[in-house]
Amino acid sequence: MDAVPITGQGITPDLAPDIACDLGEEKAAAQAGRWLRLAREAGLGRTETADGLEIRFRGGTAAERELRDLVAVESKCCPWARWGVDRADGELVLRVSSTPAGAAALHAMFDHDGRAD
Repeated sequence: MDAVPITGQGITPDLAPDIACDLGEEKAAAQAGRWLRLAREAGLGRTETADGLEIRFRGGTAAERELRDLVAVESKCCPWARWGVDRADGELVLRVSSTPAGAAALHAMFDHDGRAD
């Protein structure tokens, strides 16, 4: 698989060497579509953190299965970030963290609704 720099998603080129996705363009587009669908169906909010993001979703079974599947893919293709899913107050909470350059990439990758671009 070819690494796809995240530079096409609002990241400056100087961040690209360390921040890349191994999915390739077609699979990355499919993955982004899945994130978009999950955000529309179950997204509750997004908070930027100093080292990444915290995104909340409704805690339904289907949403949890999809979120965990998405995180499994992201963990393999984007190992420059740490991906984790927890439950809090009946909601699913995705926490993603990385280096400062990785956090900037995460902030750009996921817009205000928790969608991956």
